[in-house]
Amino acid sequence: MELEKVSIEYLDHLKKIKRYSANTIIAYCADLKDFINYCQVSGKFDLVSVTDKIILSYMMELNESGLDMKSISRKLSAIKGLFKYSYINDYLEMNPAAVMINPKIKRRLPETADEESILKVFSLADEKGKDSLLVKIIFELLYGCALRVSELCNLNRGDIDLRKELLKVKGKGRKERIIPIGSKSMEVLKEYLKENNYSDSRSPLISKEGRRIYPRFVQRIVQKYLSAAADIEKNSPHILRHSAATHMLDNGADLNAVKEILGHESLSTTQIYTHVSVERLKKAYKKAHPKS
Repeated sequence: MELEKVSIEYLDHLKKIKRYSANTIIAYCADLKDFINYCQVSGKFDLVSVTDKIILSYMMELNESGLDMKSISRKLSAIKGLFKYSYINDYLEMNPAAVMINPKIKRRLPETADEESILKVFSLADEKGKDSLLVKIIFELLYGCALRVSELCNLNRGDIDLRKELLKVKGKGRKERIIPIGSKSMEVLKEYLKENNYSDSRSPLISKEGRRIYPRFVQRIVQKYLSAAADIEKNSPHILRHSAATHMLDNGADLNAVKEILGHESLSTTQIYTHVSVERLKKAYKKAHPKS
């Protein structure tokens, strides 16, 4: 079977069956195109003609080109996924990519805002008057419920259970999870919904133009208020999710509970926030302890 043909089939599988995000599909598409071009230059047009040595040679070329390890690892993941799919569907008798191991990547600790800065945002929102409730509910859901921006923007009125104080969210891969709504978030949410009565299938979060909020709108709001309240390098909405996870662990939350709230597939993904907590503790010690 031709490499190009099975690549199209594989990407369609990721999109429709695995429900990978649009950004991941775009990245994998580009990665596989580069790999297929490399194979074709070597005269390899079919799946069966690609060996582990060819894949390894391609990886070495990427490394020598100066490409960062994160990008190389992603490209290898795309290639491994393609050959695993081909093997499972009997297009190959052996999987040449099965022996390939992704390079280890030193994970950067996510940046966070401190609790004081988050509280300052709400004071700044109060000063703005008219749009303060929308600003506050955006921060309450991104921080209070540790939502992703896409989850916030896709939220419908029917996903909010005020009686049980729960939020139903569709995360990555359209996987559904239930998140508890904190008492402070509930106060703001009830106040906001009292002024805005929408049907179950419509978003309760509407911009002043009368349309459902969208990622760029949320980014502008967060950047505006967070940059005024916190002295941090990045001011993206995801900082609030990072901050929520770190603050929960700082205050003694169970790691598995935080994993469920964040909607992570693997506990190892959540564990990065334990490192953030430890680093913060070290900084506080070095700053304050006479023996540091």
